[in-house]
Amino acid sequence: MKRLTIRARLTLVYGGLFLLAGIVLLGVTYVLVGQQMPSPVGVKLADVKQLAPGVEPGKLLSPDNIDQLRIYARQLQDEARANALESLLTQGGIALAVVSTIAVGFGWLIAGRALQPLHQITGTARRIAGAGVAGHGLHERIALRGPHDEVKELADTFDLMVERLDRSFDGQRRFVANASHELRTPLALNRSLLELAVTRPDAPAELRQLGETLLAVNERHERLIDGLLTLADSEQRVVDRTPVDLAEVVTYLADQASATTDIPVHLRSTPAPTTGDPVLLERLTQNLLENAVRHNVPTDGWVWVSTDTVDGWARLIVANTGPVVPGYEIETIFQPFRRLRQERVDGGRGFGLGLSIVRAVAGAHGGTVHAEPRDGGGLVVTVTLPAVAARS
Repeated sequence: MKRLTIRARLTLVYGGLFLLAGIVLLGVTYVLVGQQMPSPVGVKLADVKQLAPGVEPGKLLSPDNIDQLRIYARQLQDEARANALESLLTQGGIALAVVSTIAVGFGWLIAGRALQPLHQITGTARRIAGAGVAGHGLHERIALRGPHDEVKELADTFDLMVERLDRSFDGQRRFVANASHELRTPLALNRSLLELAVTRPDAPAELRQLGETLLAVNERHERLIDGLLTLADSEQRVVDRTPVDLAEVVTYLADQASATTDIPVHLRSTPAPTTGDPVLLERLTQNLLENAVRHNVPTDGWVWVSTDTVDGWARLIVANTGPVVPGYEIETIFQPFRRLRQERVDGGRGFGLGLSIVRAVAGAHGGTVHAEPRDGGGLVVTVTLPAVAARS
């Protein structure tokens, strides 16, 4: 059952109270007027002359006629009294109905005006919540003007909360970006020294083996830093957009994946034009393909990729075979540094940033990511982005 809005409920309260007050006022008026009207207590000579003008009173004031005249006078007074009270109720009721209708209309307008600041607060909160990216939109403020009442206090408190969240998110992004950049330099230096040591002609076999192991560890750390930087960058709303066709991106990356893995990659691409950062969208697709290949089955596994446009949204779907993923674990795989305890085809360990980057990039482009377990094992991941008209 659909509940009434606050505006409608306030209007009903205003109208109901006004109608109740009008009914009480009409009832009190009815009682007071009824008490003030004279009651038929008897007939005087003047009344007889008014009832029978031109007739001699001596002929009327006989014992028989005087009783009839009194009865007739009482009937006239009762009828006049009843007509007056009935007229009061009828005309008063009509006037009360008209005025109540007008009061309800004014109550609707007044309630709407009184709730206008709440609509402004709701609109700002909805824009922030609908940003789709962590921290985006927190620069907005309500900045409500008007008297310092309860509503303005609520708006000011909301602005203060958003300001603190904005500073917190900005500080977090700056920390990740700065730390990642600072770590890149020593990692690059380590890689150069290790490559130099390994490629020396007189390097012993033990040194070469140790150097190759350290190079693999260094490469893993570099990939972690790159993932953190991508995650920090993708959590910002994309401003400079260029036309990108997801079908072209998927075709290019699917060919690369097919050349580097024994798992078949099936492709069904139809135009899916959108706009955004080509580098980030390529990274989104690459992460989905790498995730689908790594979390697969060694034999008889496959990856299925498709692109299309549905209802104004460019859609990318990546499905793969693999271990069974419980439905309650779906949200976990999108959290940074969170991994399911499952074996991978390549035998390595990931950082838990792949799908986190996918969600962040999609959100930065105004899109969404949805994953669901596939029957028989594996995942089906669907990315939707705002579509644009295809380029001619």
